[in-house]
Amino acid sequence: MARGGLIIFDYLLDESEDMHSLLVTESSTLLVGGLQNHVLEIDLNTVQETQKYAVEVPGITIMRQSSRFFFCGHTSGKVSLRDLRTFKVEHEFDAFSGSLSDFDVHGNLLAACGFSSRLSGLACDRFLKVYDLRMMRAITPLQVHVDPAFLRFIPTYTSRLAIISQTGQCQFCEPTGLANPADIFHVNPVGPLLMTFDVSASKQALAFGDSEGCVHLWADSPEASFNPYSRETEFALPCLVDSLPPLDWNQDLLPLSLIPVPLTTDTLLSDWPAANSAPAPRRAPPVDAEILRTMKKVGFIGYAPNPRTRLRNQIPYRLKELDSEFDNFSQVPESPIGREEEPHLYMVSKKYRKVTIKYSKLGLEDFDFKHYNKTLFAGLEPHIPNAYCNCMIQVLYFLEPVRCLIQNHLCQKEFCLGCELGFLFHMLDLSRGDPCQGSNFLRAFRTIPEASALGLILADSDEVSGKGNLARLIQRWNRFILTQLHQDMQELEGPQAYRGAGGSFCSSGDSVIGQLFSCEVENCSLCRCGKETVRVSSTLLFTLSYPESHTSDKSVKNYDFAQVLKRSICLEQNTQAWCENCEKYQPTVQTRNIRRLPDVLVINCEVNSSKEADFWKLQAEFAFKMAVKKAGGEIPKNKESALADWKDLGSPKGRPLCTSIEELKNVWLPYSIQMKLTKNKGLDVSNWTDGDEVLQSPLREEEDNVCVYDLMATVVHILDSRTGGSLVGHIKVGETYHQRKEGVTHQQWYLFNDFLIEPVDKCEAVQFDMSWKVPAILYYVKRNLNTKYNLSIKNPIEASVLLAEASLARKQRKTHATFIPLMLSEMPQAGDLVGLDAEFVTLNEEEAELRSDGTKSTIKPSQMSVARITCVRGQGPNEGIPFIDDYISTQEQVVDYLTQYSGIKPGDLDAKISSKHLTTLKSTYLKLRFLIDIGVKFVGHGLQKDFRVINLMVPKDQVIDTVYLFHMPRKRMISLRFLAWYFLDSAVYSTVLAL
Repeated sequence: MARGGLIIFDYLLDESEDMHSLLVTESSTLLVGGLQNHVLEIDLNTVQETQKYAVEVPGITIMRQSSRFFFCGHTSGKVSLRDLRTFKVEHEFDAFSGSLSDFDVHGNLLAACGFSSRLSGLACDRFLKVYDLRMMRAITPLQVHVDPAFLRFIPTYTSRLAIISQTGQCQFCEPTGLANPADIFHVNPVGPLLMTFDVSASKQALAFGDSEGCVHLWADSPEASFNPYSRETEFALPCLVDSLPPLDWNQDLLPLSLIPVPLTTDTLLSDWPAANSAPAPRRAPPVDAEILRTMKKVGFIGYAPNPRTRLRNQIPYRLKELDSEFDNFSQVPESPIGREEEPHLYMVSKKYRKVTIKYSKLGLEDFDFKHYNKTLFAGLEPHIPNAYCNCMIQVLYFLEPVRCLIQNHLCQKEFCLGCELGFLFHMLDLSRGDPCQGSNFLRAFRTIPEASALGLILADSDEVSGKGNLARLIQRWNRFILTQLHQDMQELEGPQAYRGAGGSFCSSGDSVIGQLFSCEVENCSLCRCGKETVRVSSTLLFTLSYPESHTSDKSVKNYDFAQVLKRSICLEQNTQAWCENCEKYQPTVQTRNIRRLPDVLVINCEVNSSKEADFWKLQAEFAFKMAVKKAGGEIPKNKESALADWKDLGSPKGRPLCTSIEELKNVWLPYSIQMKLTKNKGLDVSNWTDGDEVLQSPLREEEDNVCVYDLMATVVHILDSRTGGSLVGHIKVGETYHQRKEGVTHQQWYLFNDFLIEPVDKCEAVQFDMSWKVPAILYYVKRNLNTKYNLSIKNPIEASVLLAEASLARKQRKTHATFIPLMLSEMPQAGDLVGLDAEFVTLNEEEAELRSDGTKSTIKPSQMSVARITCVRGQGPNEGIPFIDDYISTQEQVVDYLTQYSGIKPGDLDAKISSKHLTTLKSTYLKLRFLIDIGVKFVGHGLQKDFRVINLMVPKDQVIDTVYLFHMPRKRMISLRFLAWYFLDSAVYSTVLAL
């Protein structure tokens, strides 16, 4: 096994060579060791022997390599450390008195297992020898509970060892700790013994080989990656000369060299005299149209990605009668979407494609967000890690009771998703079309252990490569966020709550999230012995369960969405469960009945395979045929006749119909559904249309246990095989939101694609072309929902947040305080001036690429985090004295402290060693939010960027920014250093330079 791939070649050794060990080095050479007193070195590029190293002790059975040494294990039980260039022995460990079985090296540790000499011969030693390569001496041996035959380091999170016995026992332990018998697993080999064991380069898979020639593969996931940068191996074409297959002369790509030519002395056809022939060179084939579509020109040179439509170094063999295709090289067929950057997404409308921010030298200042969003609603920026949940944040925001509840919530937990989501909703309220970013919310999201355990936190590499299944991910995130908000709201009445208006939302024993989303269910388990167990619980959402299709039955049954929904809610399944009566696991029938309907019905669609996608597609076709027949027409043959026929059709009830036949295609989802609880604990679910009988009053609705739900939002997965796709949301924005933003009262469906927001027709929310648009989450809202809840918002942030507070730093001394906190008599009022400055540190470096013309293109900007915030009084007797000078504690890894500009040093943000006034980001954020809410005016230099990183939305009339105050049109921005030199005296200028 080579580094990053598989190397296959033939090399014939001498008969005297006895090969026992192989090692592929980092310099692309192969070392071969055996029982002789030398080691062969073979160059893998030329497959030639390049060197033969003499060894003092013969019998090398195992070889390893690190950045410092070659490690050779001998049959005598010794491990020698050799120089990488000369192969001379530098150090030697006498590990075992008998023989060496296996050893491995990781970092500064070497662990070995083997056999010790006993009176009766060799015995397997259960003590692993561990050596420290820094001091070149042995440390405490590690006792294990199996007979070690093989061992490997698995350095994923820690330097764990995997110890394997030949009988199939496997134990995991730390090399410097104690082995625990609970960490023993068993491999079931086909043969009696395991003969070999290895770990993949990615540390995600274990391979065992047994004596029967079988390989057993263990992995942590069904799709494990074996190498860090693996790709499919391009094998050479098989040689077909020996097999002599039948030859088809009609194939253009048939190699004529497959015809065997006998060795003869007769004249061949290729010996035709040159005087009797005329040279006719083969004309070069045209450039692939796909390459021309995607080509980008820099000067006279064009660059395009390889479409991989042909094998390497092969072109199709064209016969002479087909040469007419090459006559006109200037005519290039155009793509149906033109020459665009994403030609593989030609069927996807541009508004559904993944949007990206193109950064320039000025960052985001010259990026035209208005081109993507002409509404007054705020989008969300996608470049932050784990921003795949942007569309779901928008769905929760446009649920009026959720928006009001979350903004009334405030607690003392440092990382509370409810608080951070309320701050983000407040920004979305204040924005007038400008995009916001949920960096603080996602920062709190990354710190929650449950989110990491559920696999909701994506690494940057997974987001770029699209390894994660976004549809499954957003459905798990949907369940997680509802559960987390439900728990946060239940804790609101506890001792950690701030004094504020949030408590008025909660009822005793339940939260408003529970009242909105919770559905009380009765789970009944019936054993075959007749024992019935009933358990009452609640669920916040439902997952669609699709009917099973039998392979023998070729006919496809027609289902309404209401039928599938009822089947999913009132789920009945057969499973093994513990029966107290039988006192053992028995086959039981588990049924679920509904006792109380939710106000908001949340549905995870679970379209995770082609089977579910085909079901949606077939049901949409059935629904399309039924809709056309119901309207009095037959299925149209073409679009033109369909439009003409459909416009002539009229509804006998005067009900409005779709203006285009296209609006009925790919539609299976109803806009409204009716649910009714029967007296015998049953549930009736049916599709609801505007022409059906309307309920008389909400009171009658409660008495009859009948609810009508209207579709409020759909979250869909836009498929893209190259990048993993993206997530967008269709949201029905209510009247109150339009009233606040635009001053009008109406309802409208909108498409939310990160910072792209566009009004769409309601039919787009329920149309799912399964080839590129797959449903993930559905939100149905009960009619007249807003009348049941208190929708008033009371600001929970009080003036007490500005008073003195204790520092998180243990070593802070009061004599070194850099600010004087505000007194109650000094509380700022609307219009007061406050000087503000902020310093930042870098969490992730900028990702950029260098174009062929030498220009730099920013792919992903650096991720910044606020590290220090200072606020200065602008009036009063203490004018010019800071009242906030907070250093922000951070738990995330800092890449660059930017000490040259920020003055922040390593350790200033660590609560254990910092001498600064250290606080949490949430504590300082509340102070700034209070100042914004009371209407103070902030004075500073470059405040727009500061507020952006802090994640605050400040009205423009509350900001006095010297960057724009002294800016001339079409001129560059003036630095603070120049302004201090020009307007202030030299002493102040020197102070600015020192800062």
